[in-house]
Amino acid sequence: MKIPDLQSQNDTRNTVIDKVGIKGLRYPIVVEDRKNQIQHTVADLNIYVELPHHMRGTHMSRFVEILHHYHQEALIGNLEPFLRELKASLKAEAAYIDIAFPYFLSKQAPVSKIASILAYDCVFSACLKDEYELLIGVTVPVTTLCPCSKEISEAGAHNQRSKITIKVSYTGFVWLDELIELAEATASCEIYSLLKRVDEKYVTEKAYANPKFVEDIVREITLKLESDERITGFFVESENAESIHLHNAYAMISRPVK
Repeated sequence: MKIPDLQSQNDTRNTVIDKVGIKGLRYPIVVEDRKNQIQHTVADLNIYVELPHHMRGTHMSRFVEILHHYHQEALIGNLEPFLRELKASLKAEAAYIDIAFPYFLSKQAPVSKIASILAYDCVFSACLKDEYELLIGVTVPVTTLCPCSKEISEAGAHNQRSKITIKVSYTGFVWLDELIELAEATASCEIYSLLKRVDEKYVTEKAYANPKFVEDIVREITLKLESDERITGFFVESENAESIHLHNAYAMISRPVK
C-alpha cells in the first residue's frame, strides 16, 4: 500500500520558511572537559532547516534519524558533517542546531577548601548555509554588590545573585572553562555550592570590597574578549536579580563576527 507523502506536496504560496524542525529533544552528549578530558551530560536539542518556498512541509523524522547516525560519536565534534547531511537529505539551503546542556565543575570553597559540584548552563549553536558557523556560550551565576549602595550607606550595601552570559565565535579552540572563569573573575564574587562559615565570611567581604554595576561587568568582559586574538565575535550580557527592587538590572554588548 502506498502511503501519501503530504510534506512533499507542492506549495503555491511562494513563501520560504526560515526555520522548521524539532525543539526540545532530550539527548545524551559528550563534551570536552579541560580537567577530565570528556564529560557526559544531557542536552536539549533544537534542530531546524530552511524550507524552500515550493515545499509544503519537511520530514520531521529525518532530524532524529540523521542525529542517531552520530550517537556513538562525539556529536559536538561532528556538527558540520551532521548539518551537511541534514541539508542534503532535506534539500535545504540552510541547517541549524542549538544544543543546551548543563556543564559540571568541581569547585573548592575559598577557605575551607571543601569541594562541591556547580552546574553551568552552556550552549552550542551551529548553522550551515554557504559556510559553517559555530557559537559557544555559558551562563554563569555570580554575586554582585551595588557600588552606589556601598557609597551612600553608612553600614552595609545590597547585593544580588546575578547571571553573566558570554557567547563567542572563534578560531582555534576555546574551553567552556575559560569563559566561565572570565565571568567569575569579573563579578564581585563567585558562587559556590557549599560554604562553611569561614567561607561565607570570605565571600561576603570579597564582594563588599569589589562592587560592580552590570555596566562594569559587560565593559570589562568586552575588553578581555577584544584582546583575545581567537575571538571573532561575541555577545555579553549581565543581569542582576535586584534584592531591593521588583525589577532586574541589565546590560549587554555585542560585536558581530569579524
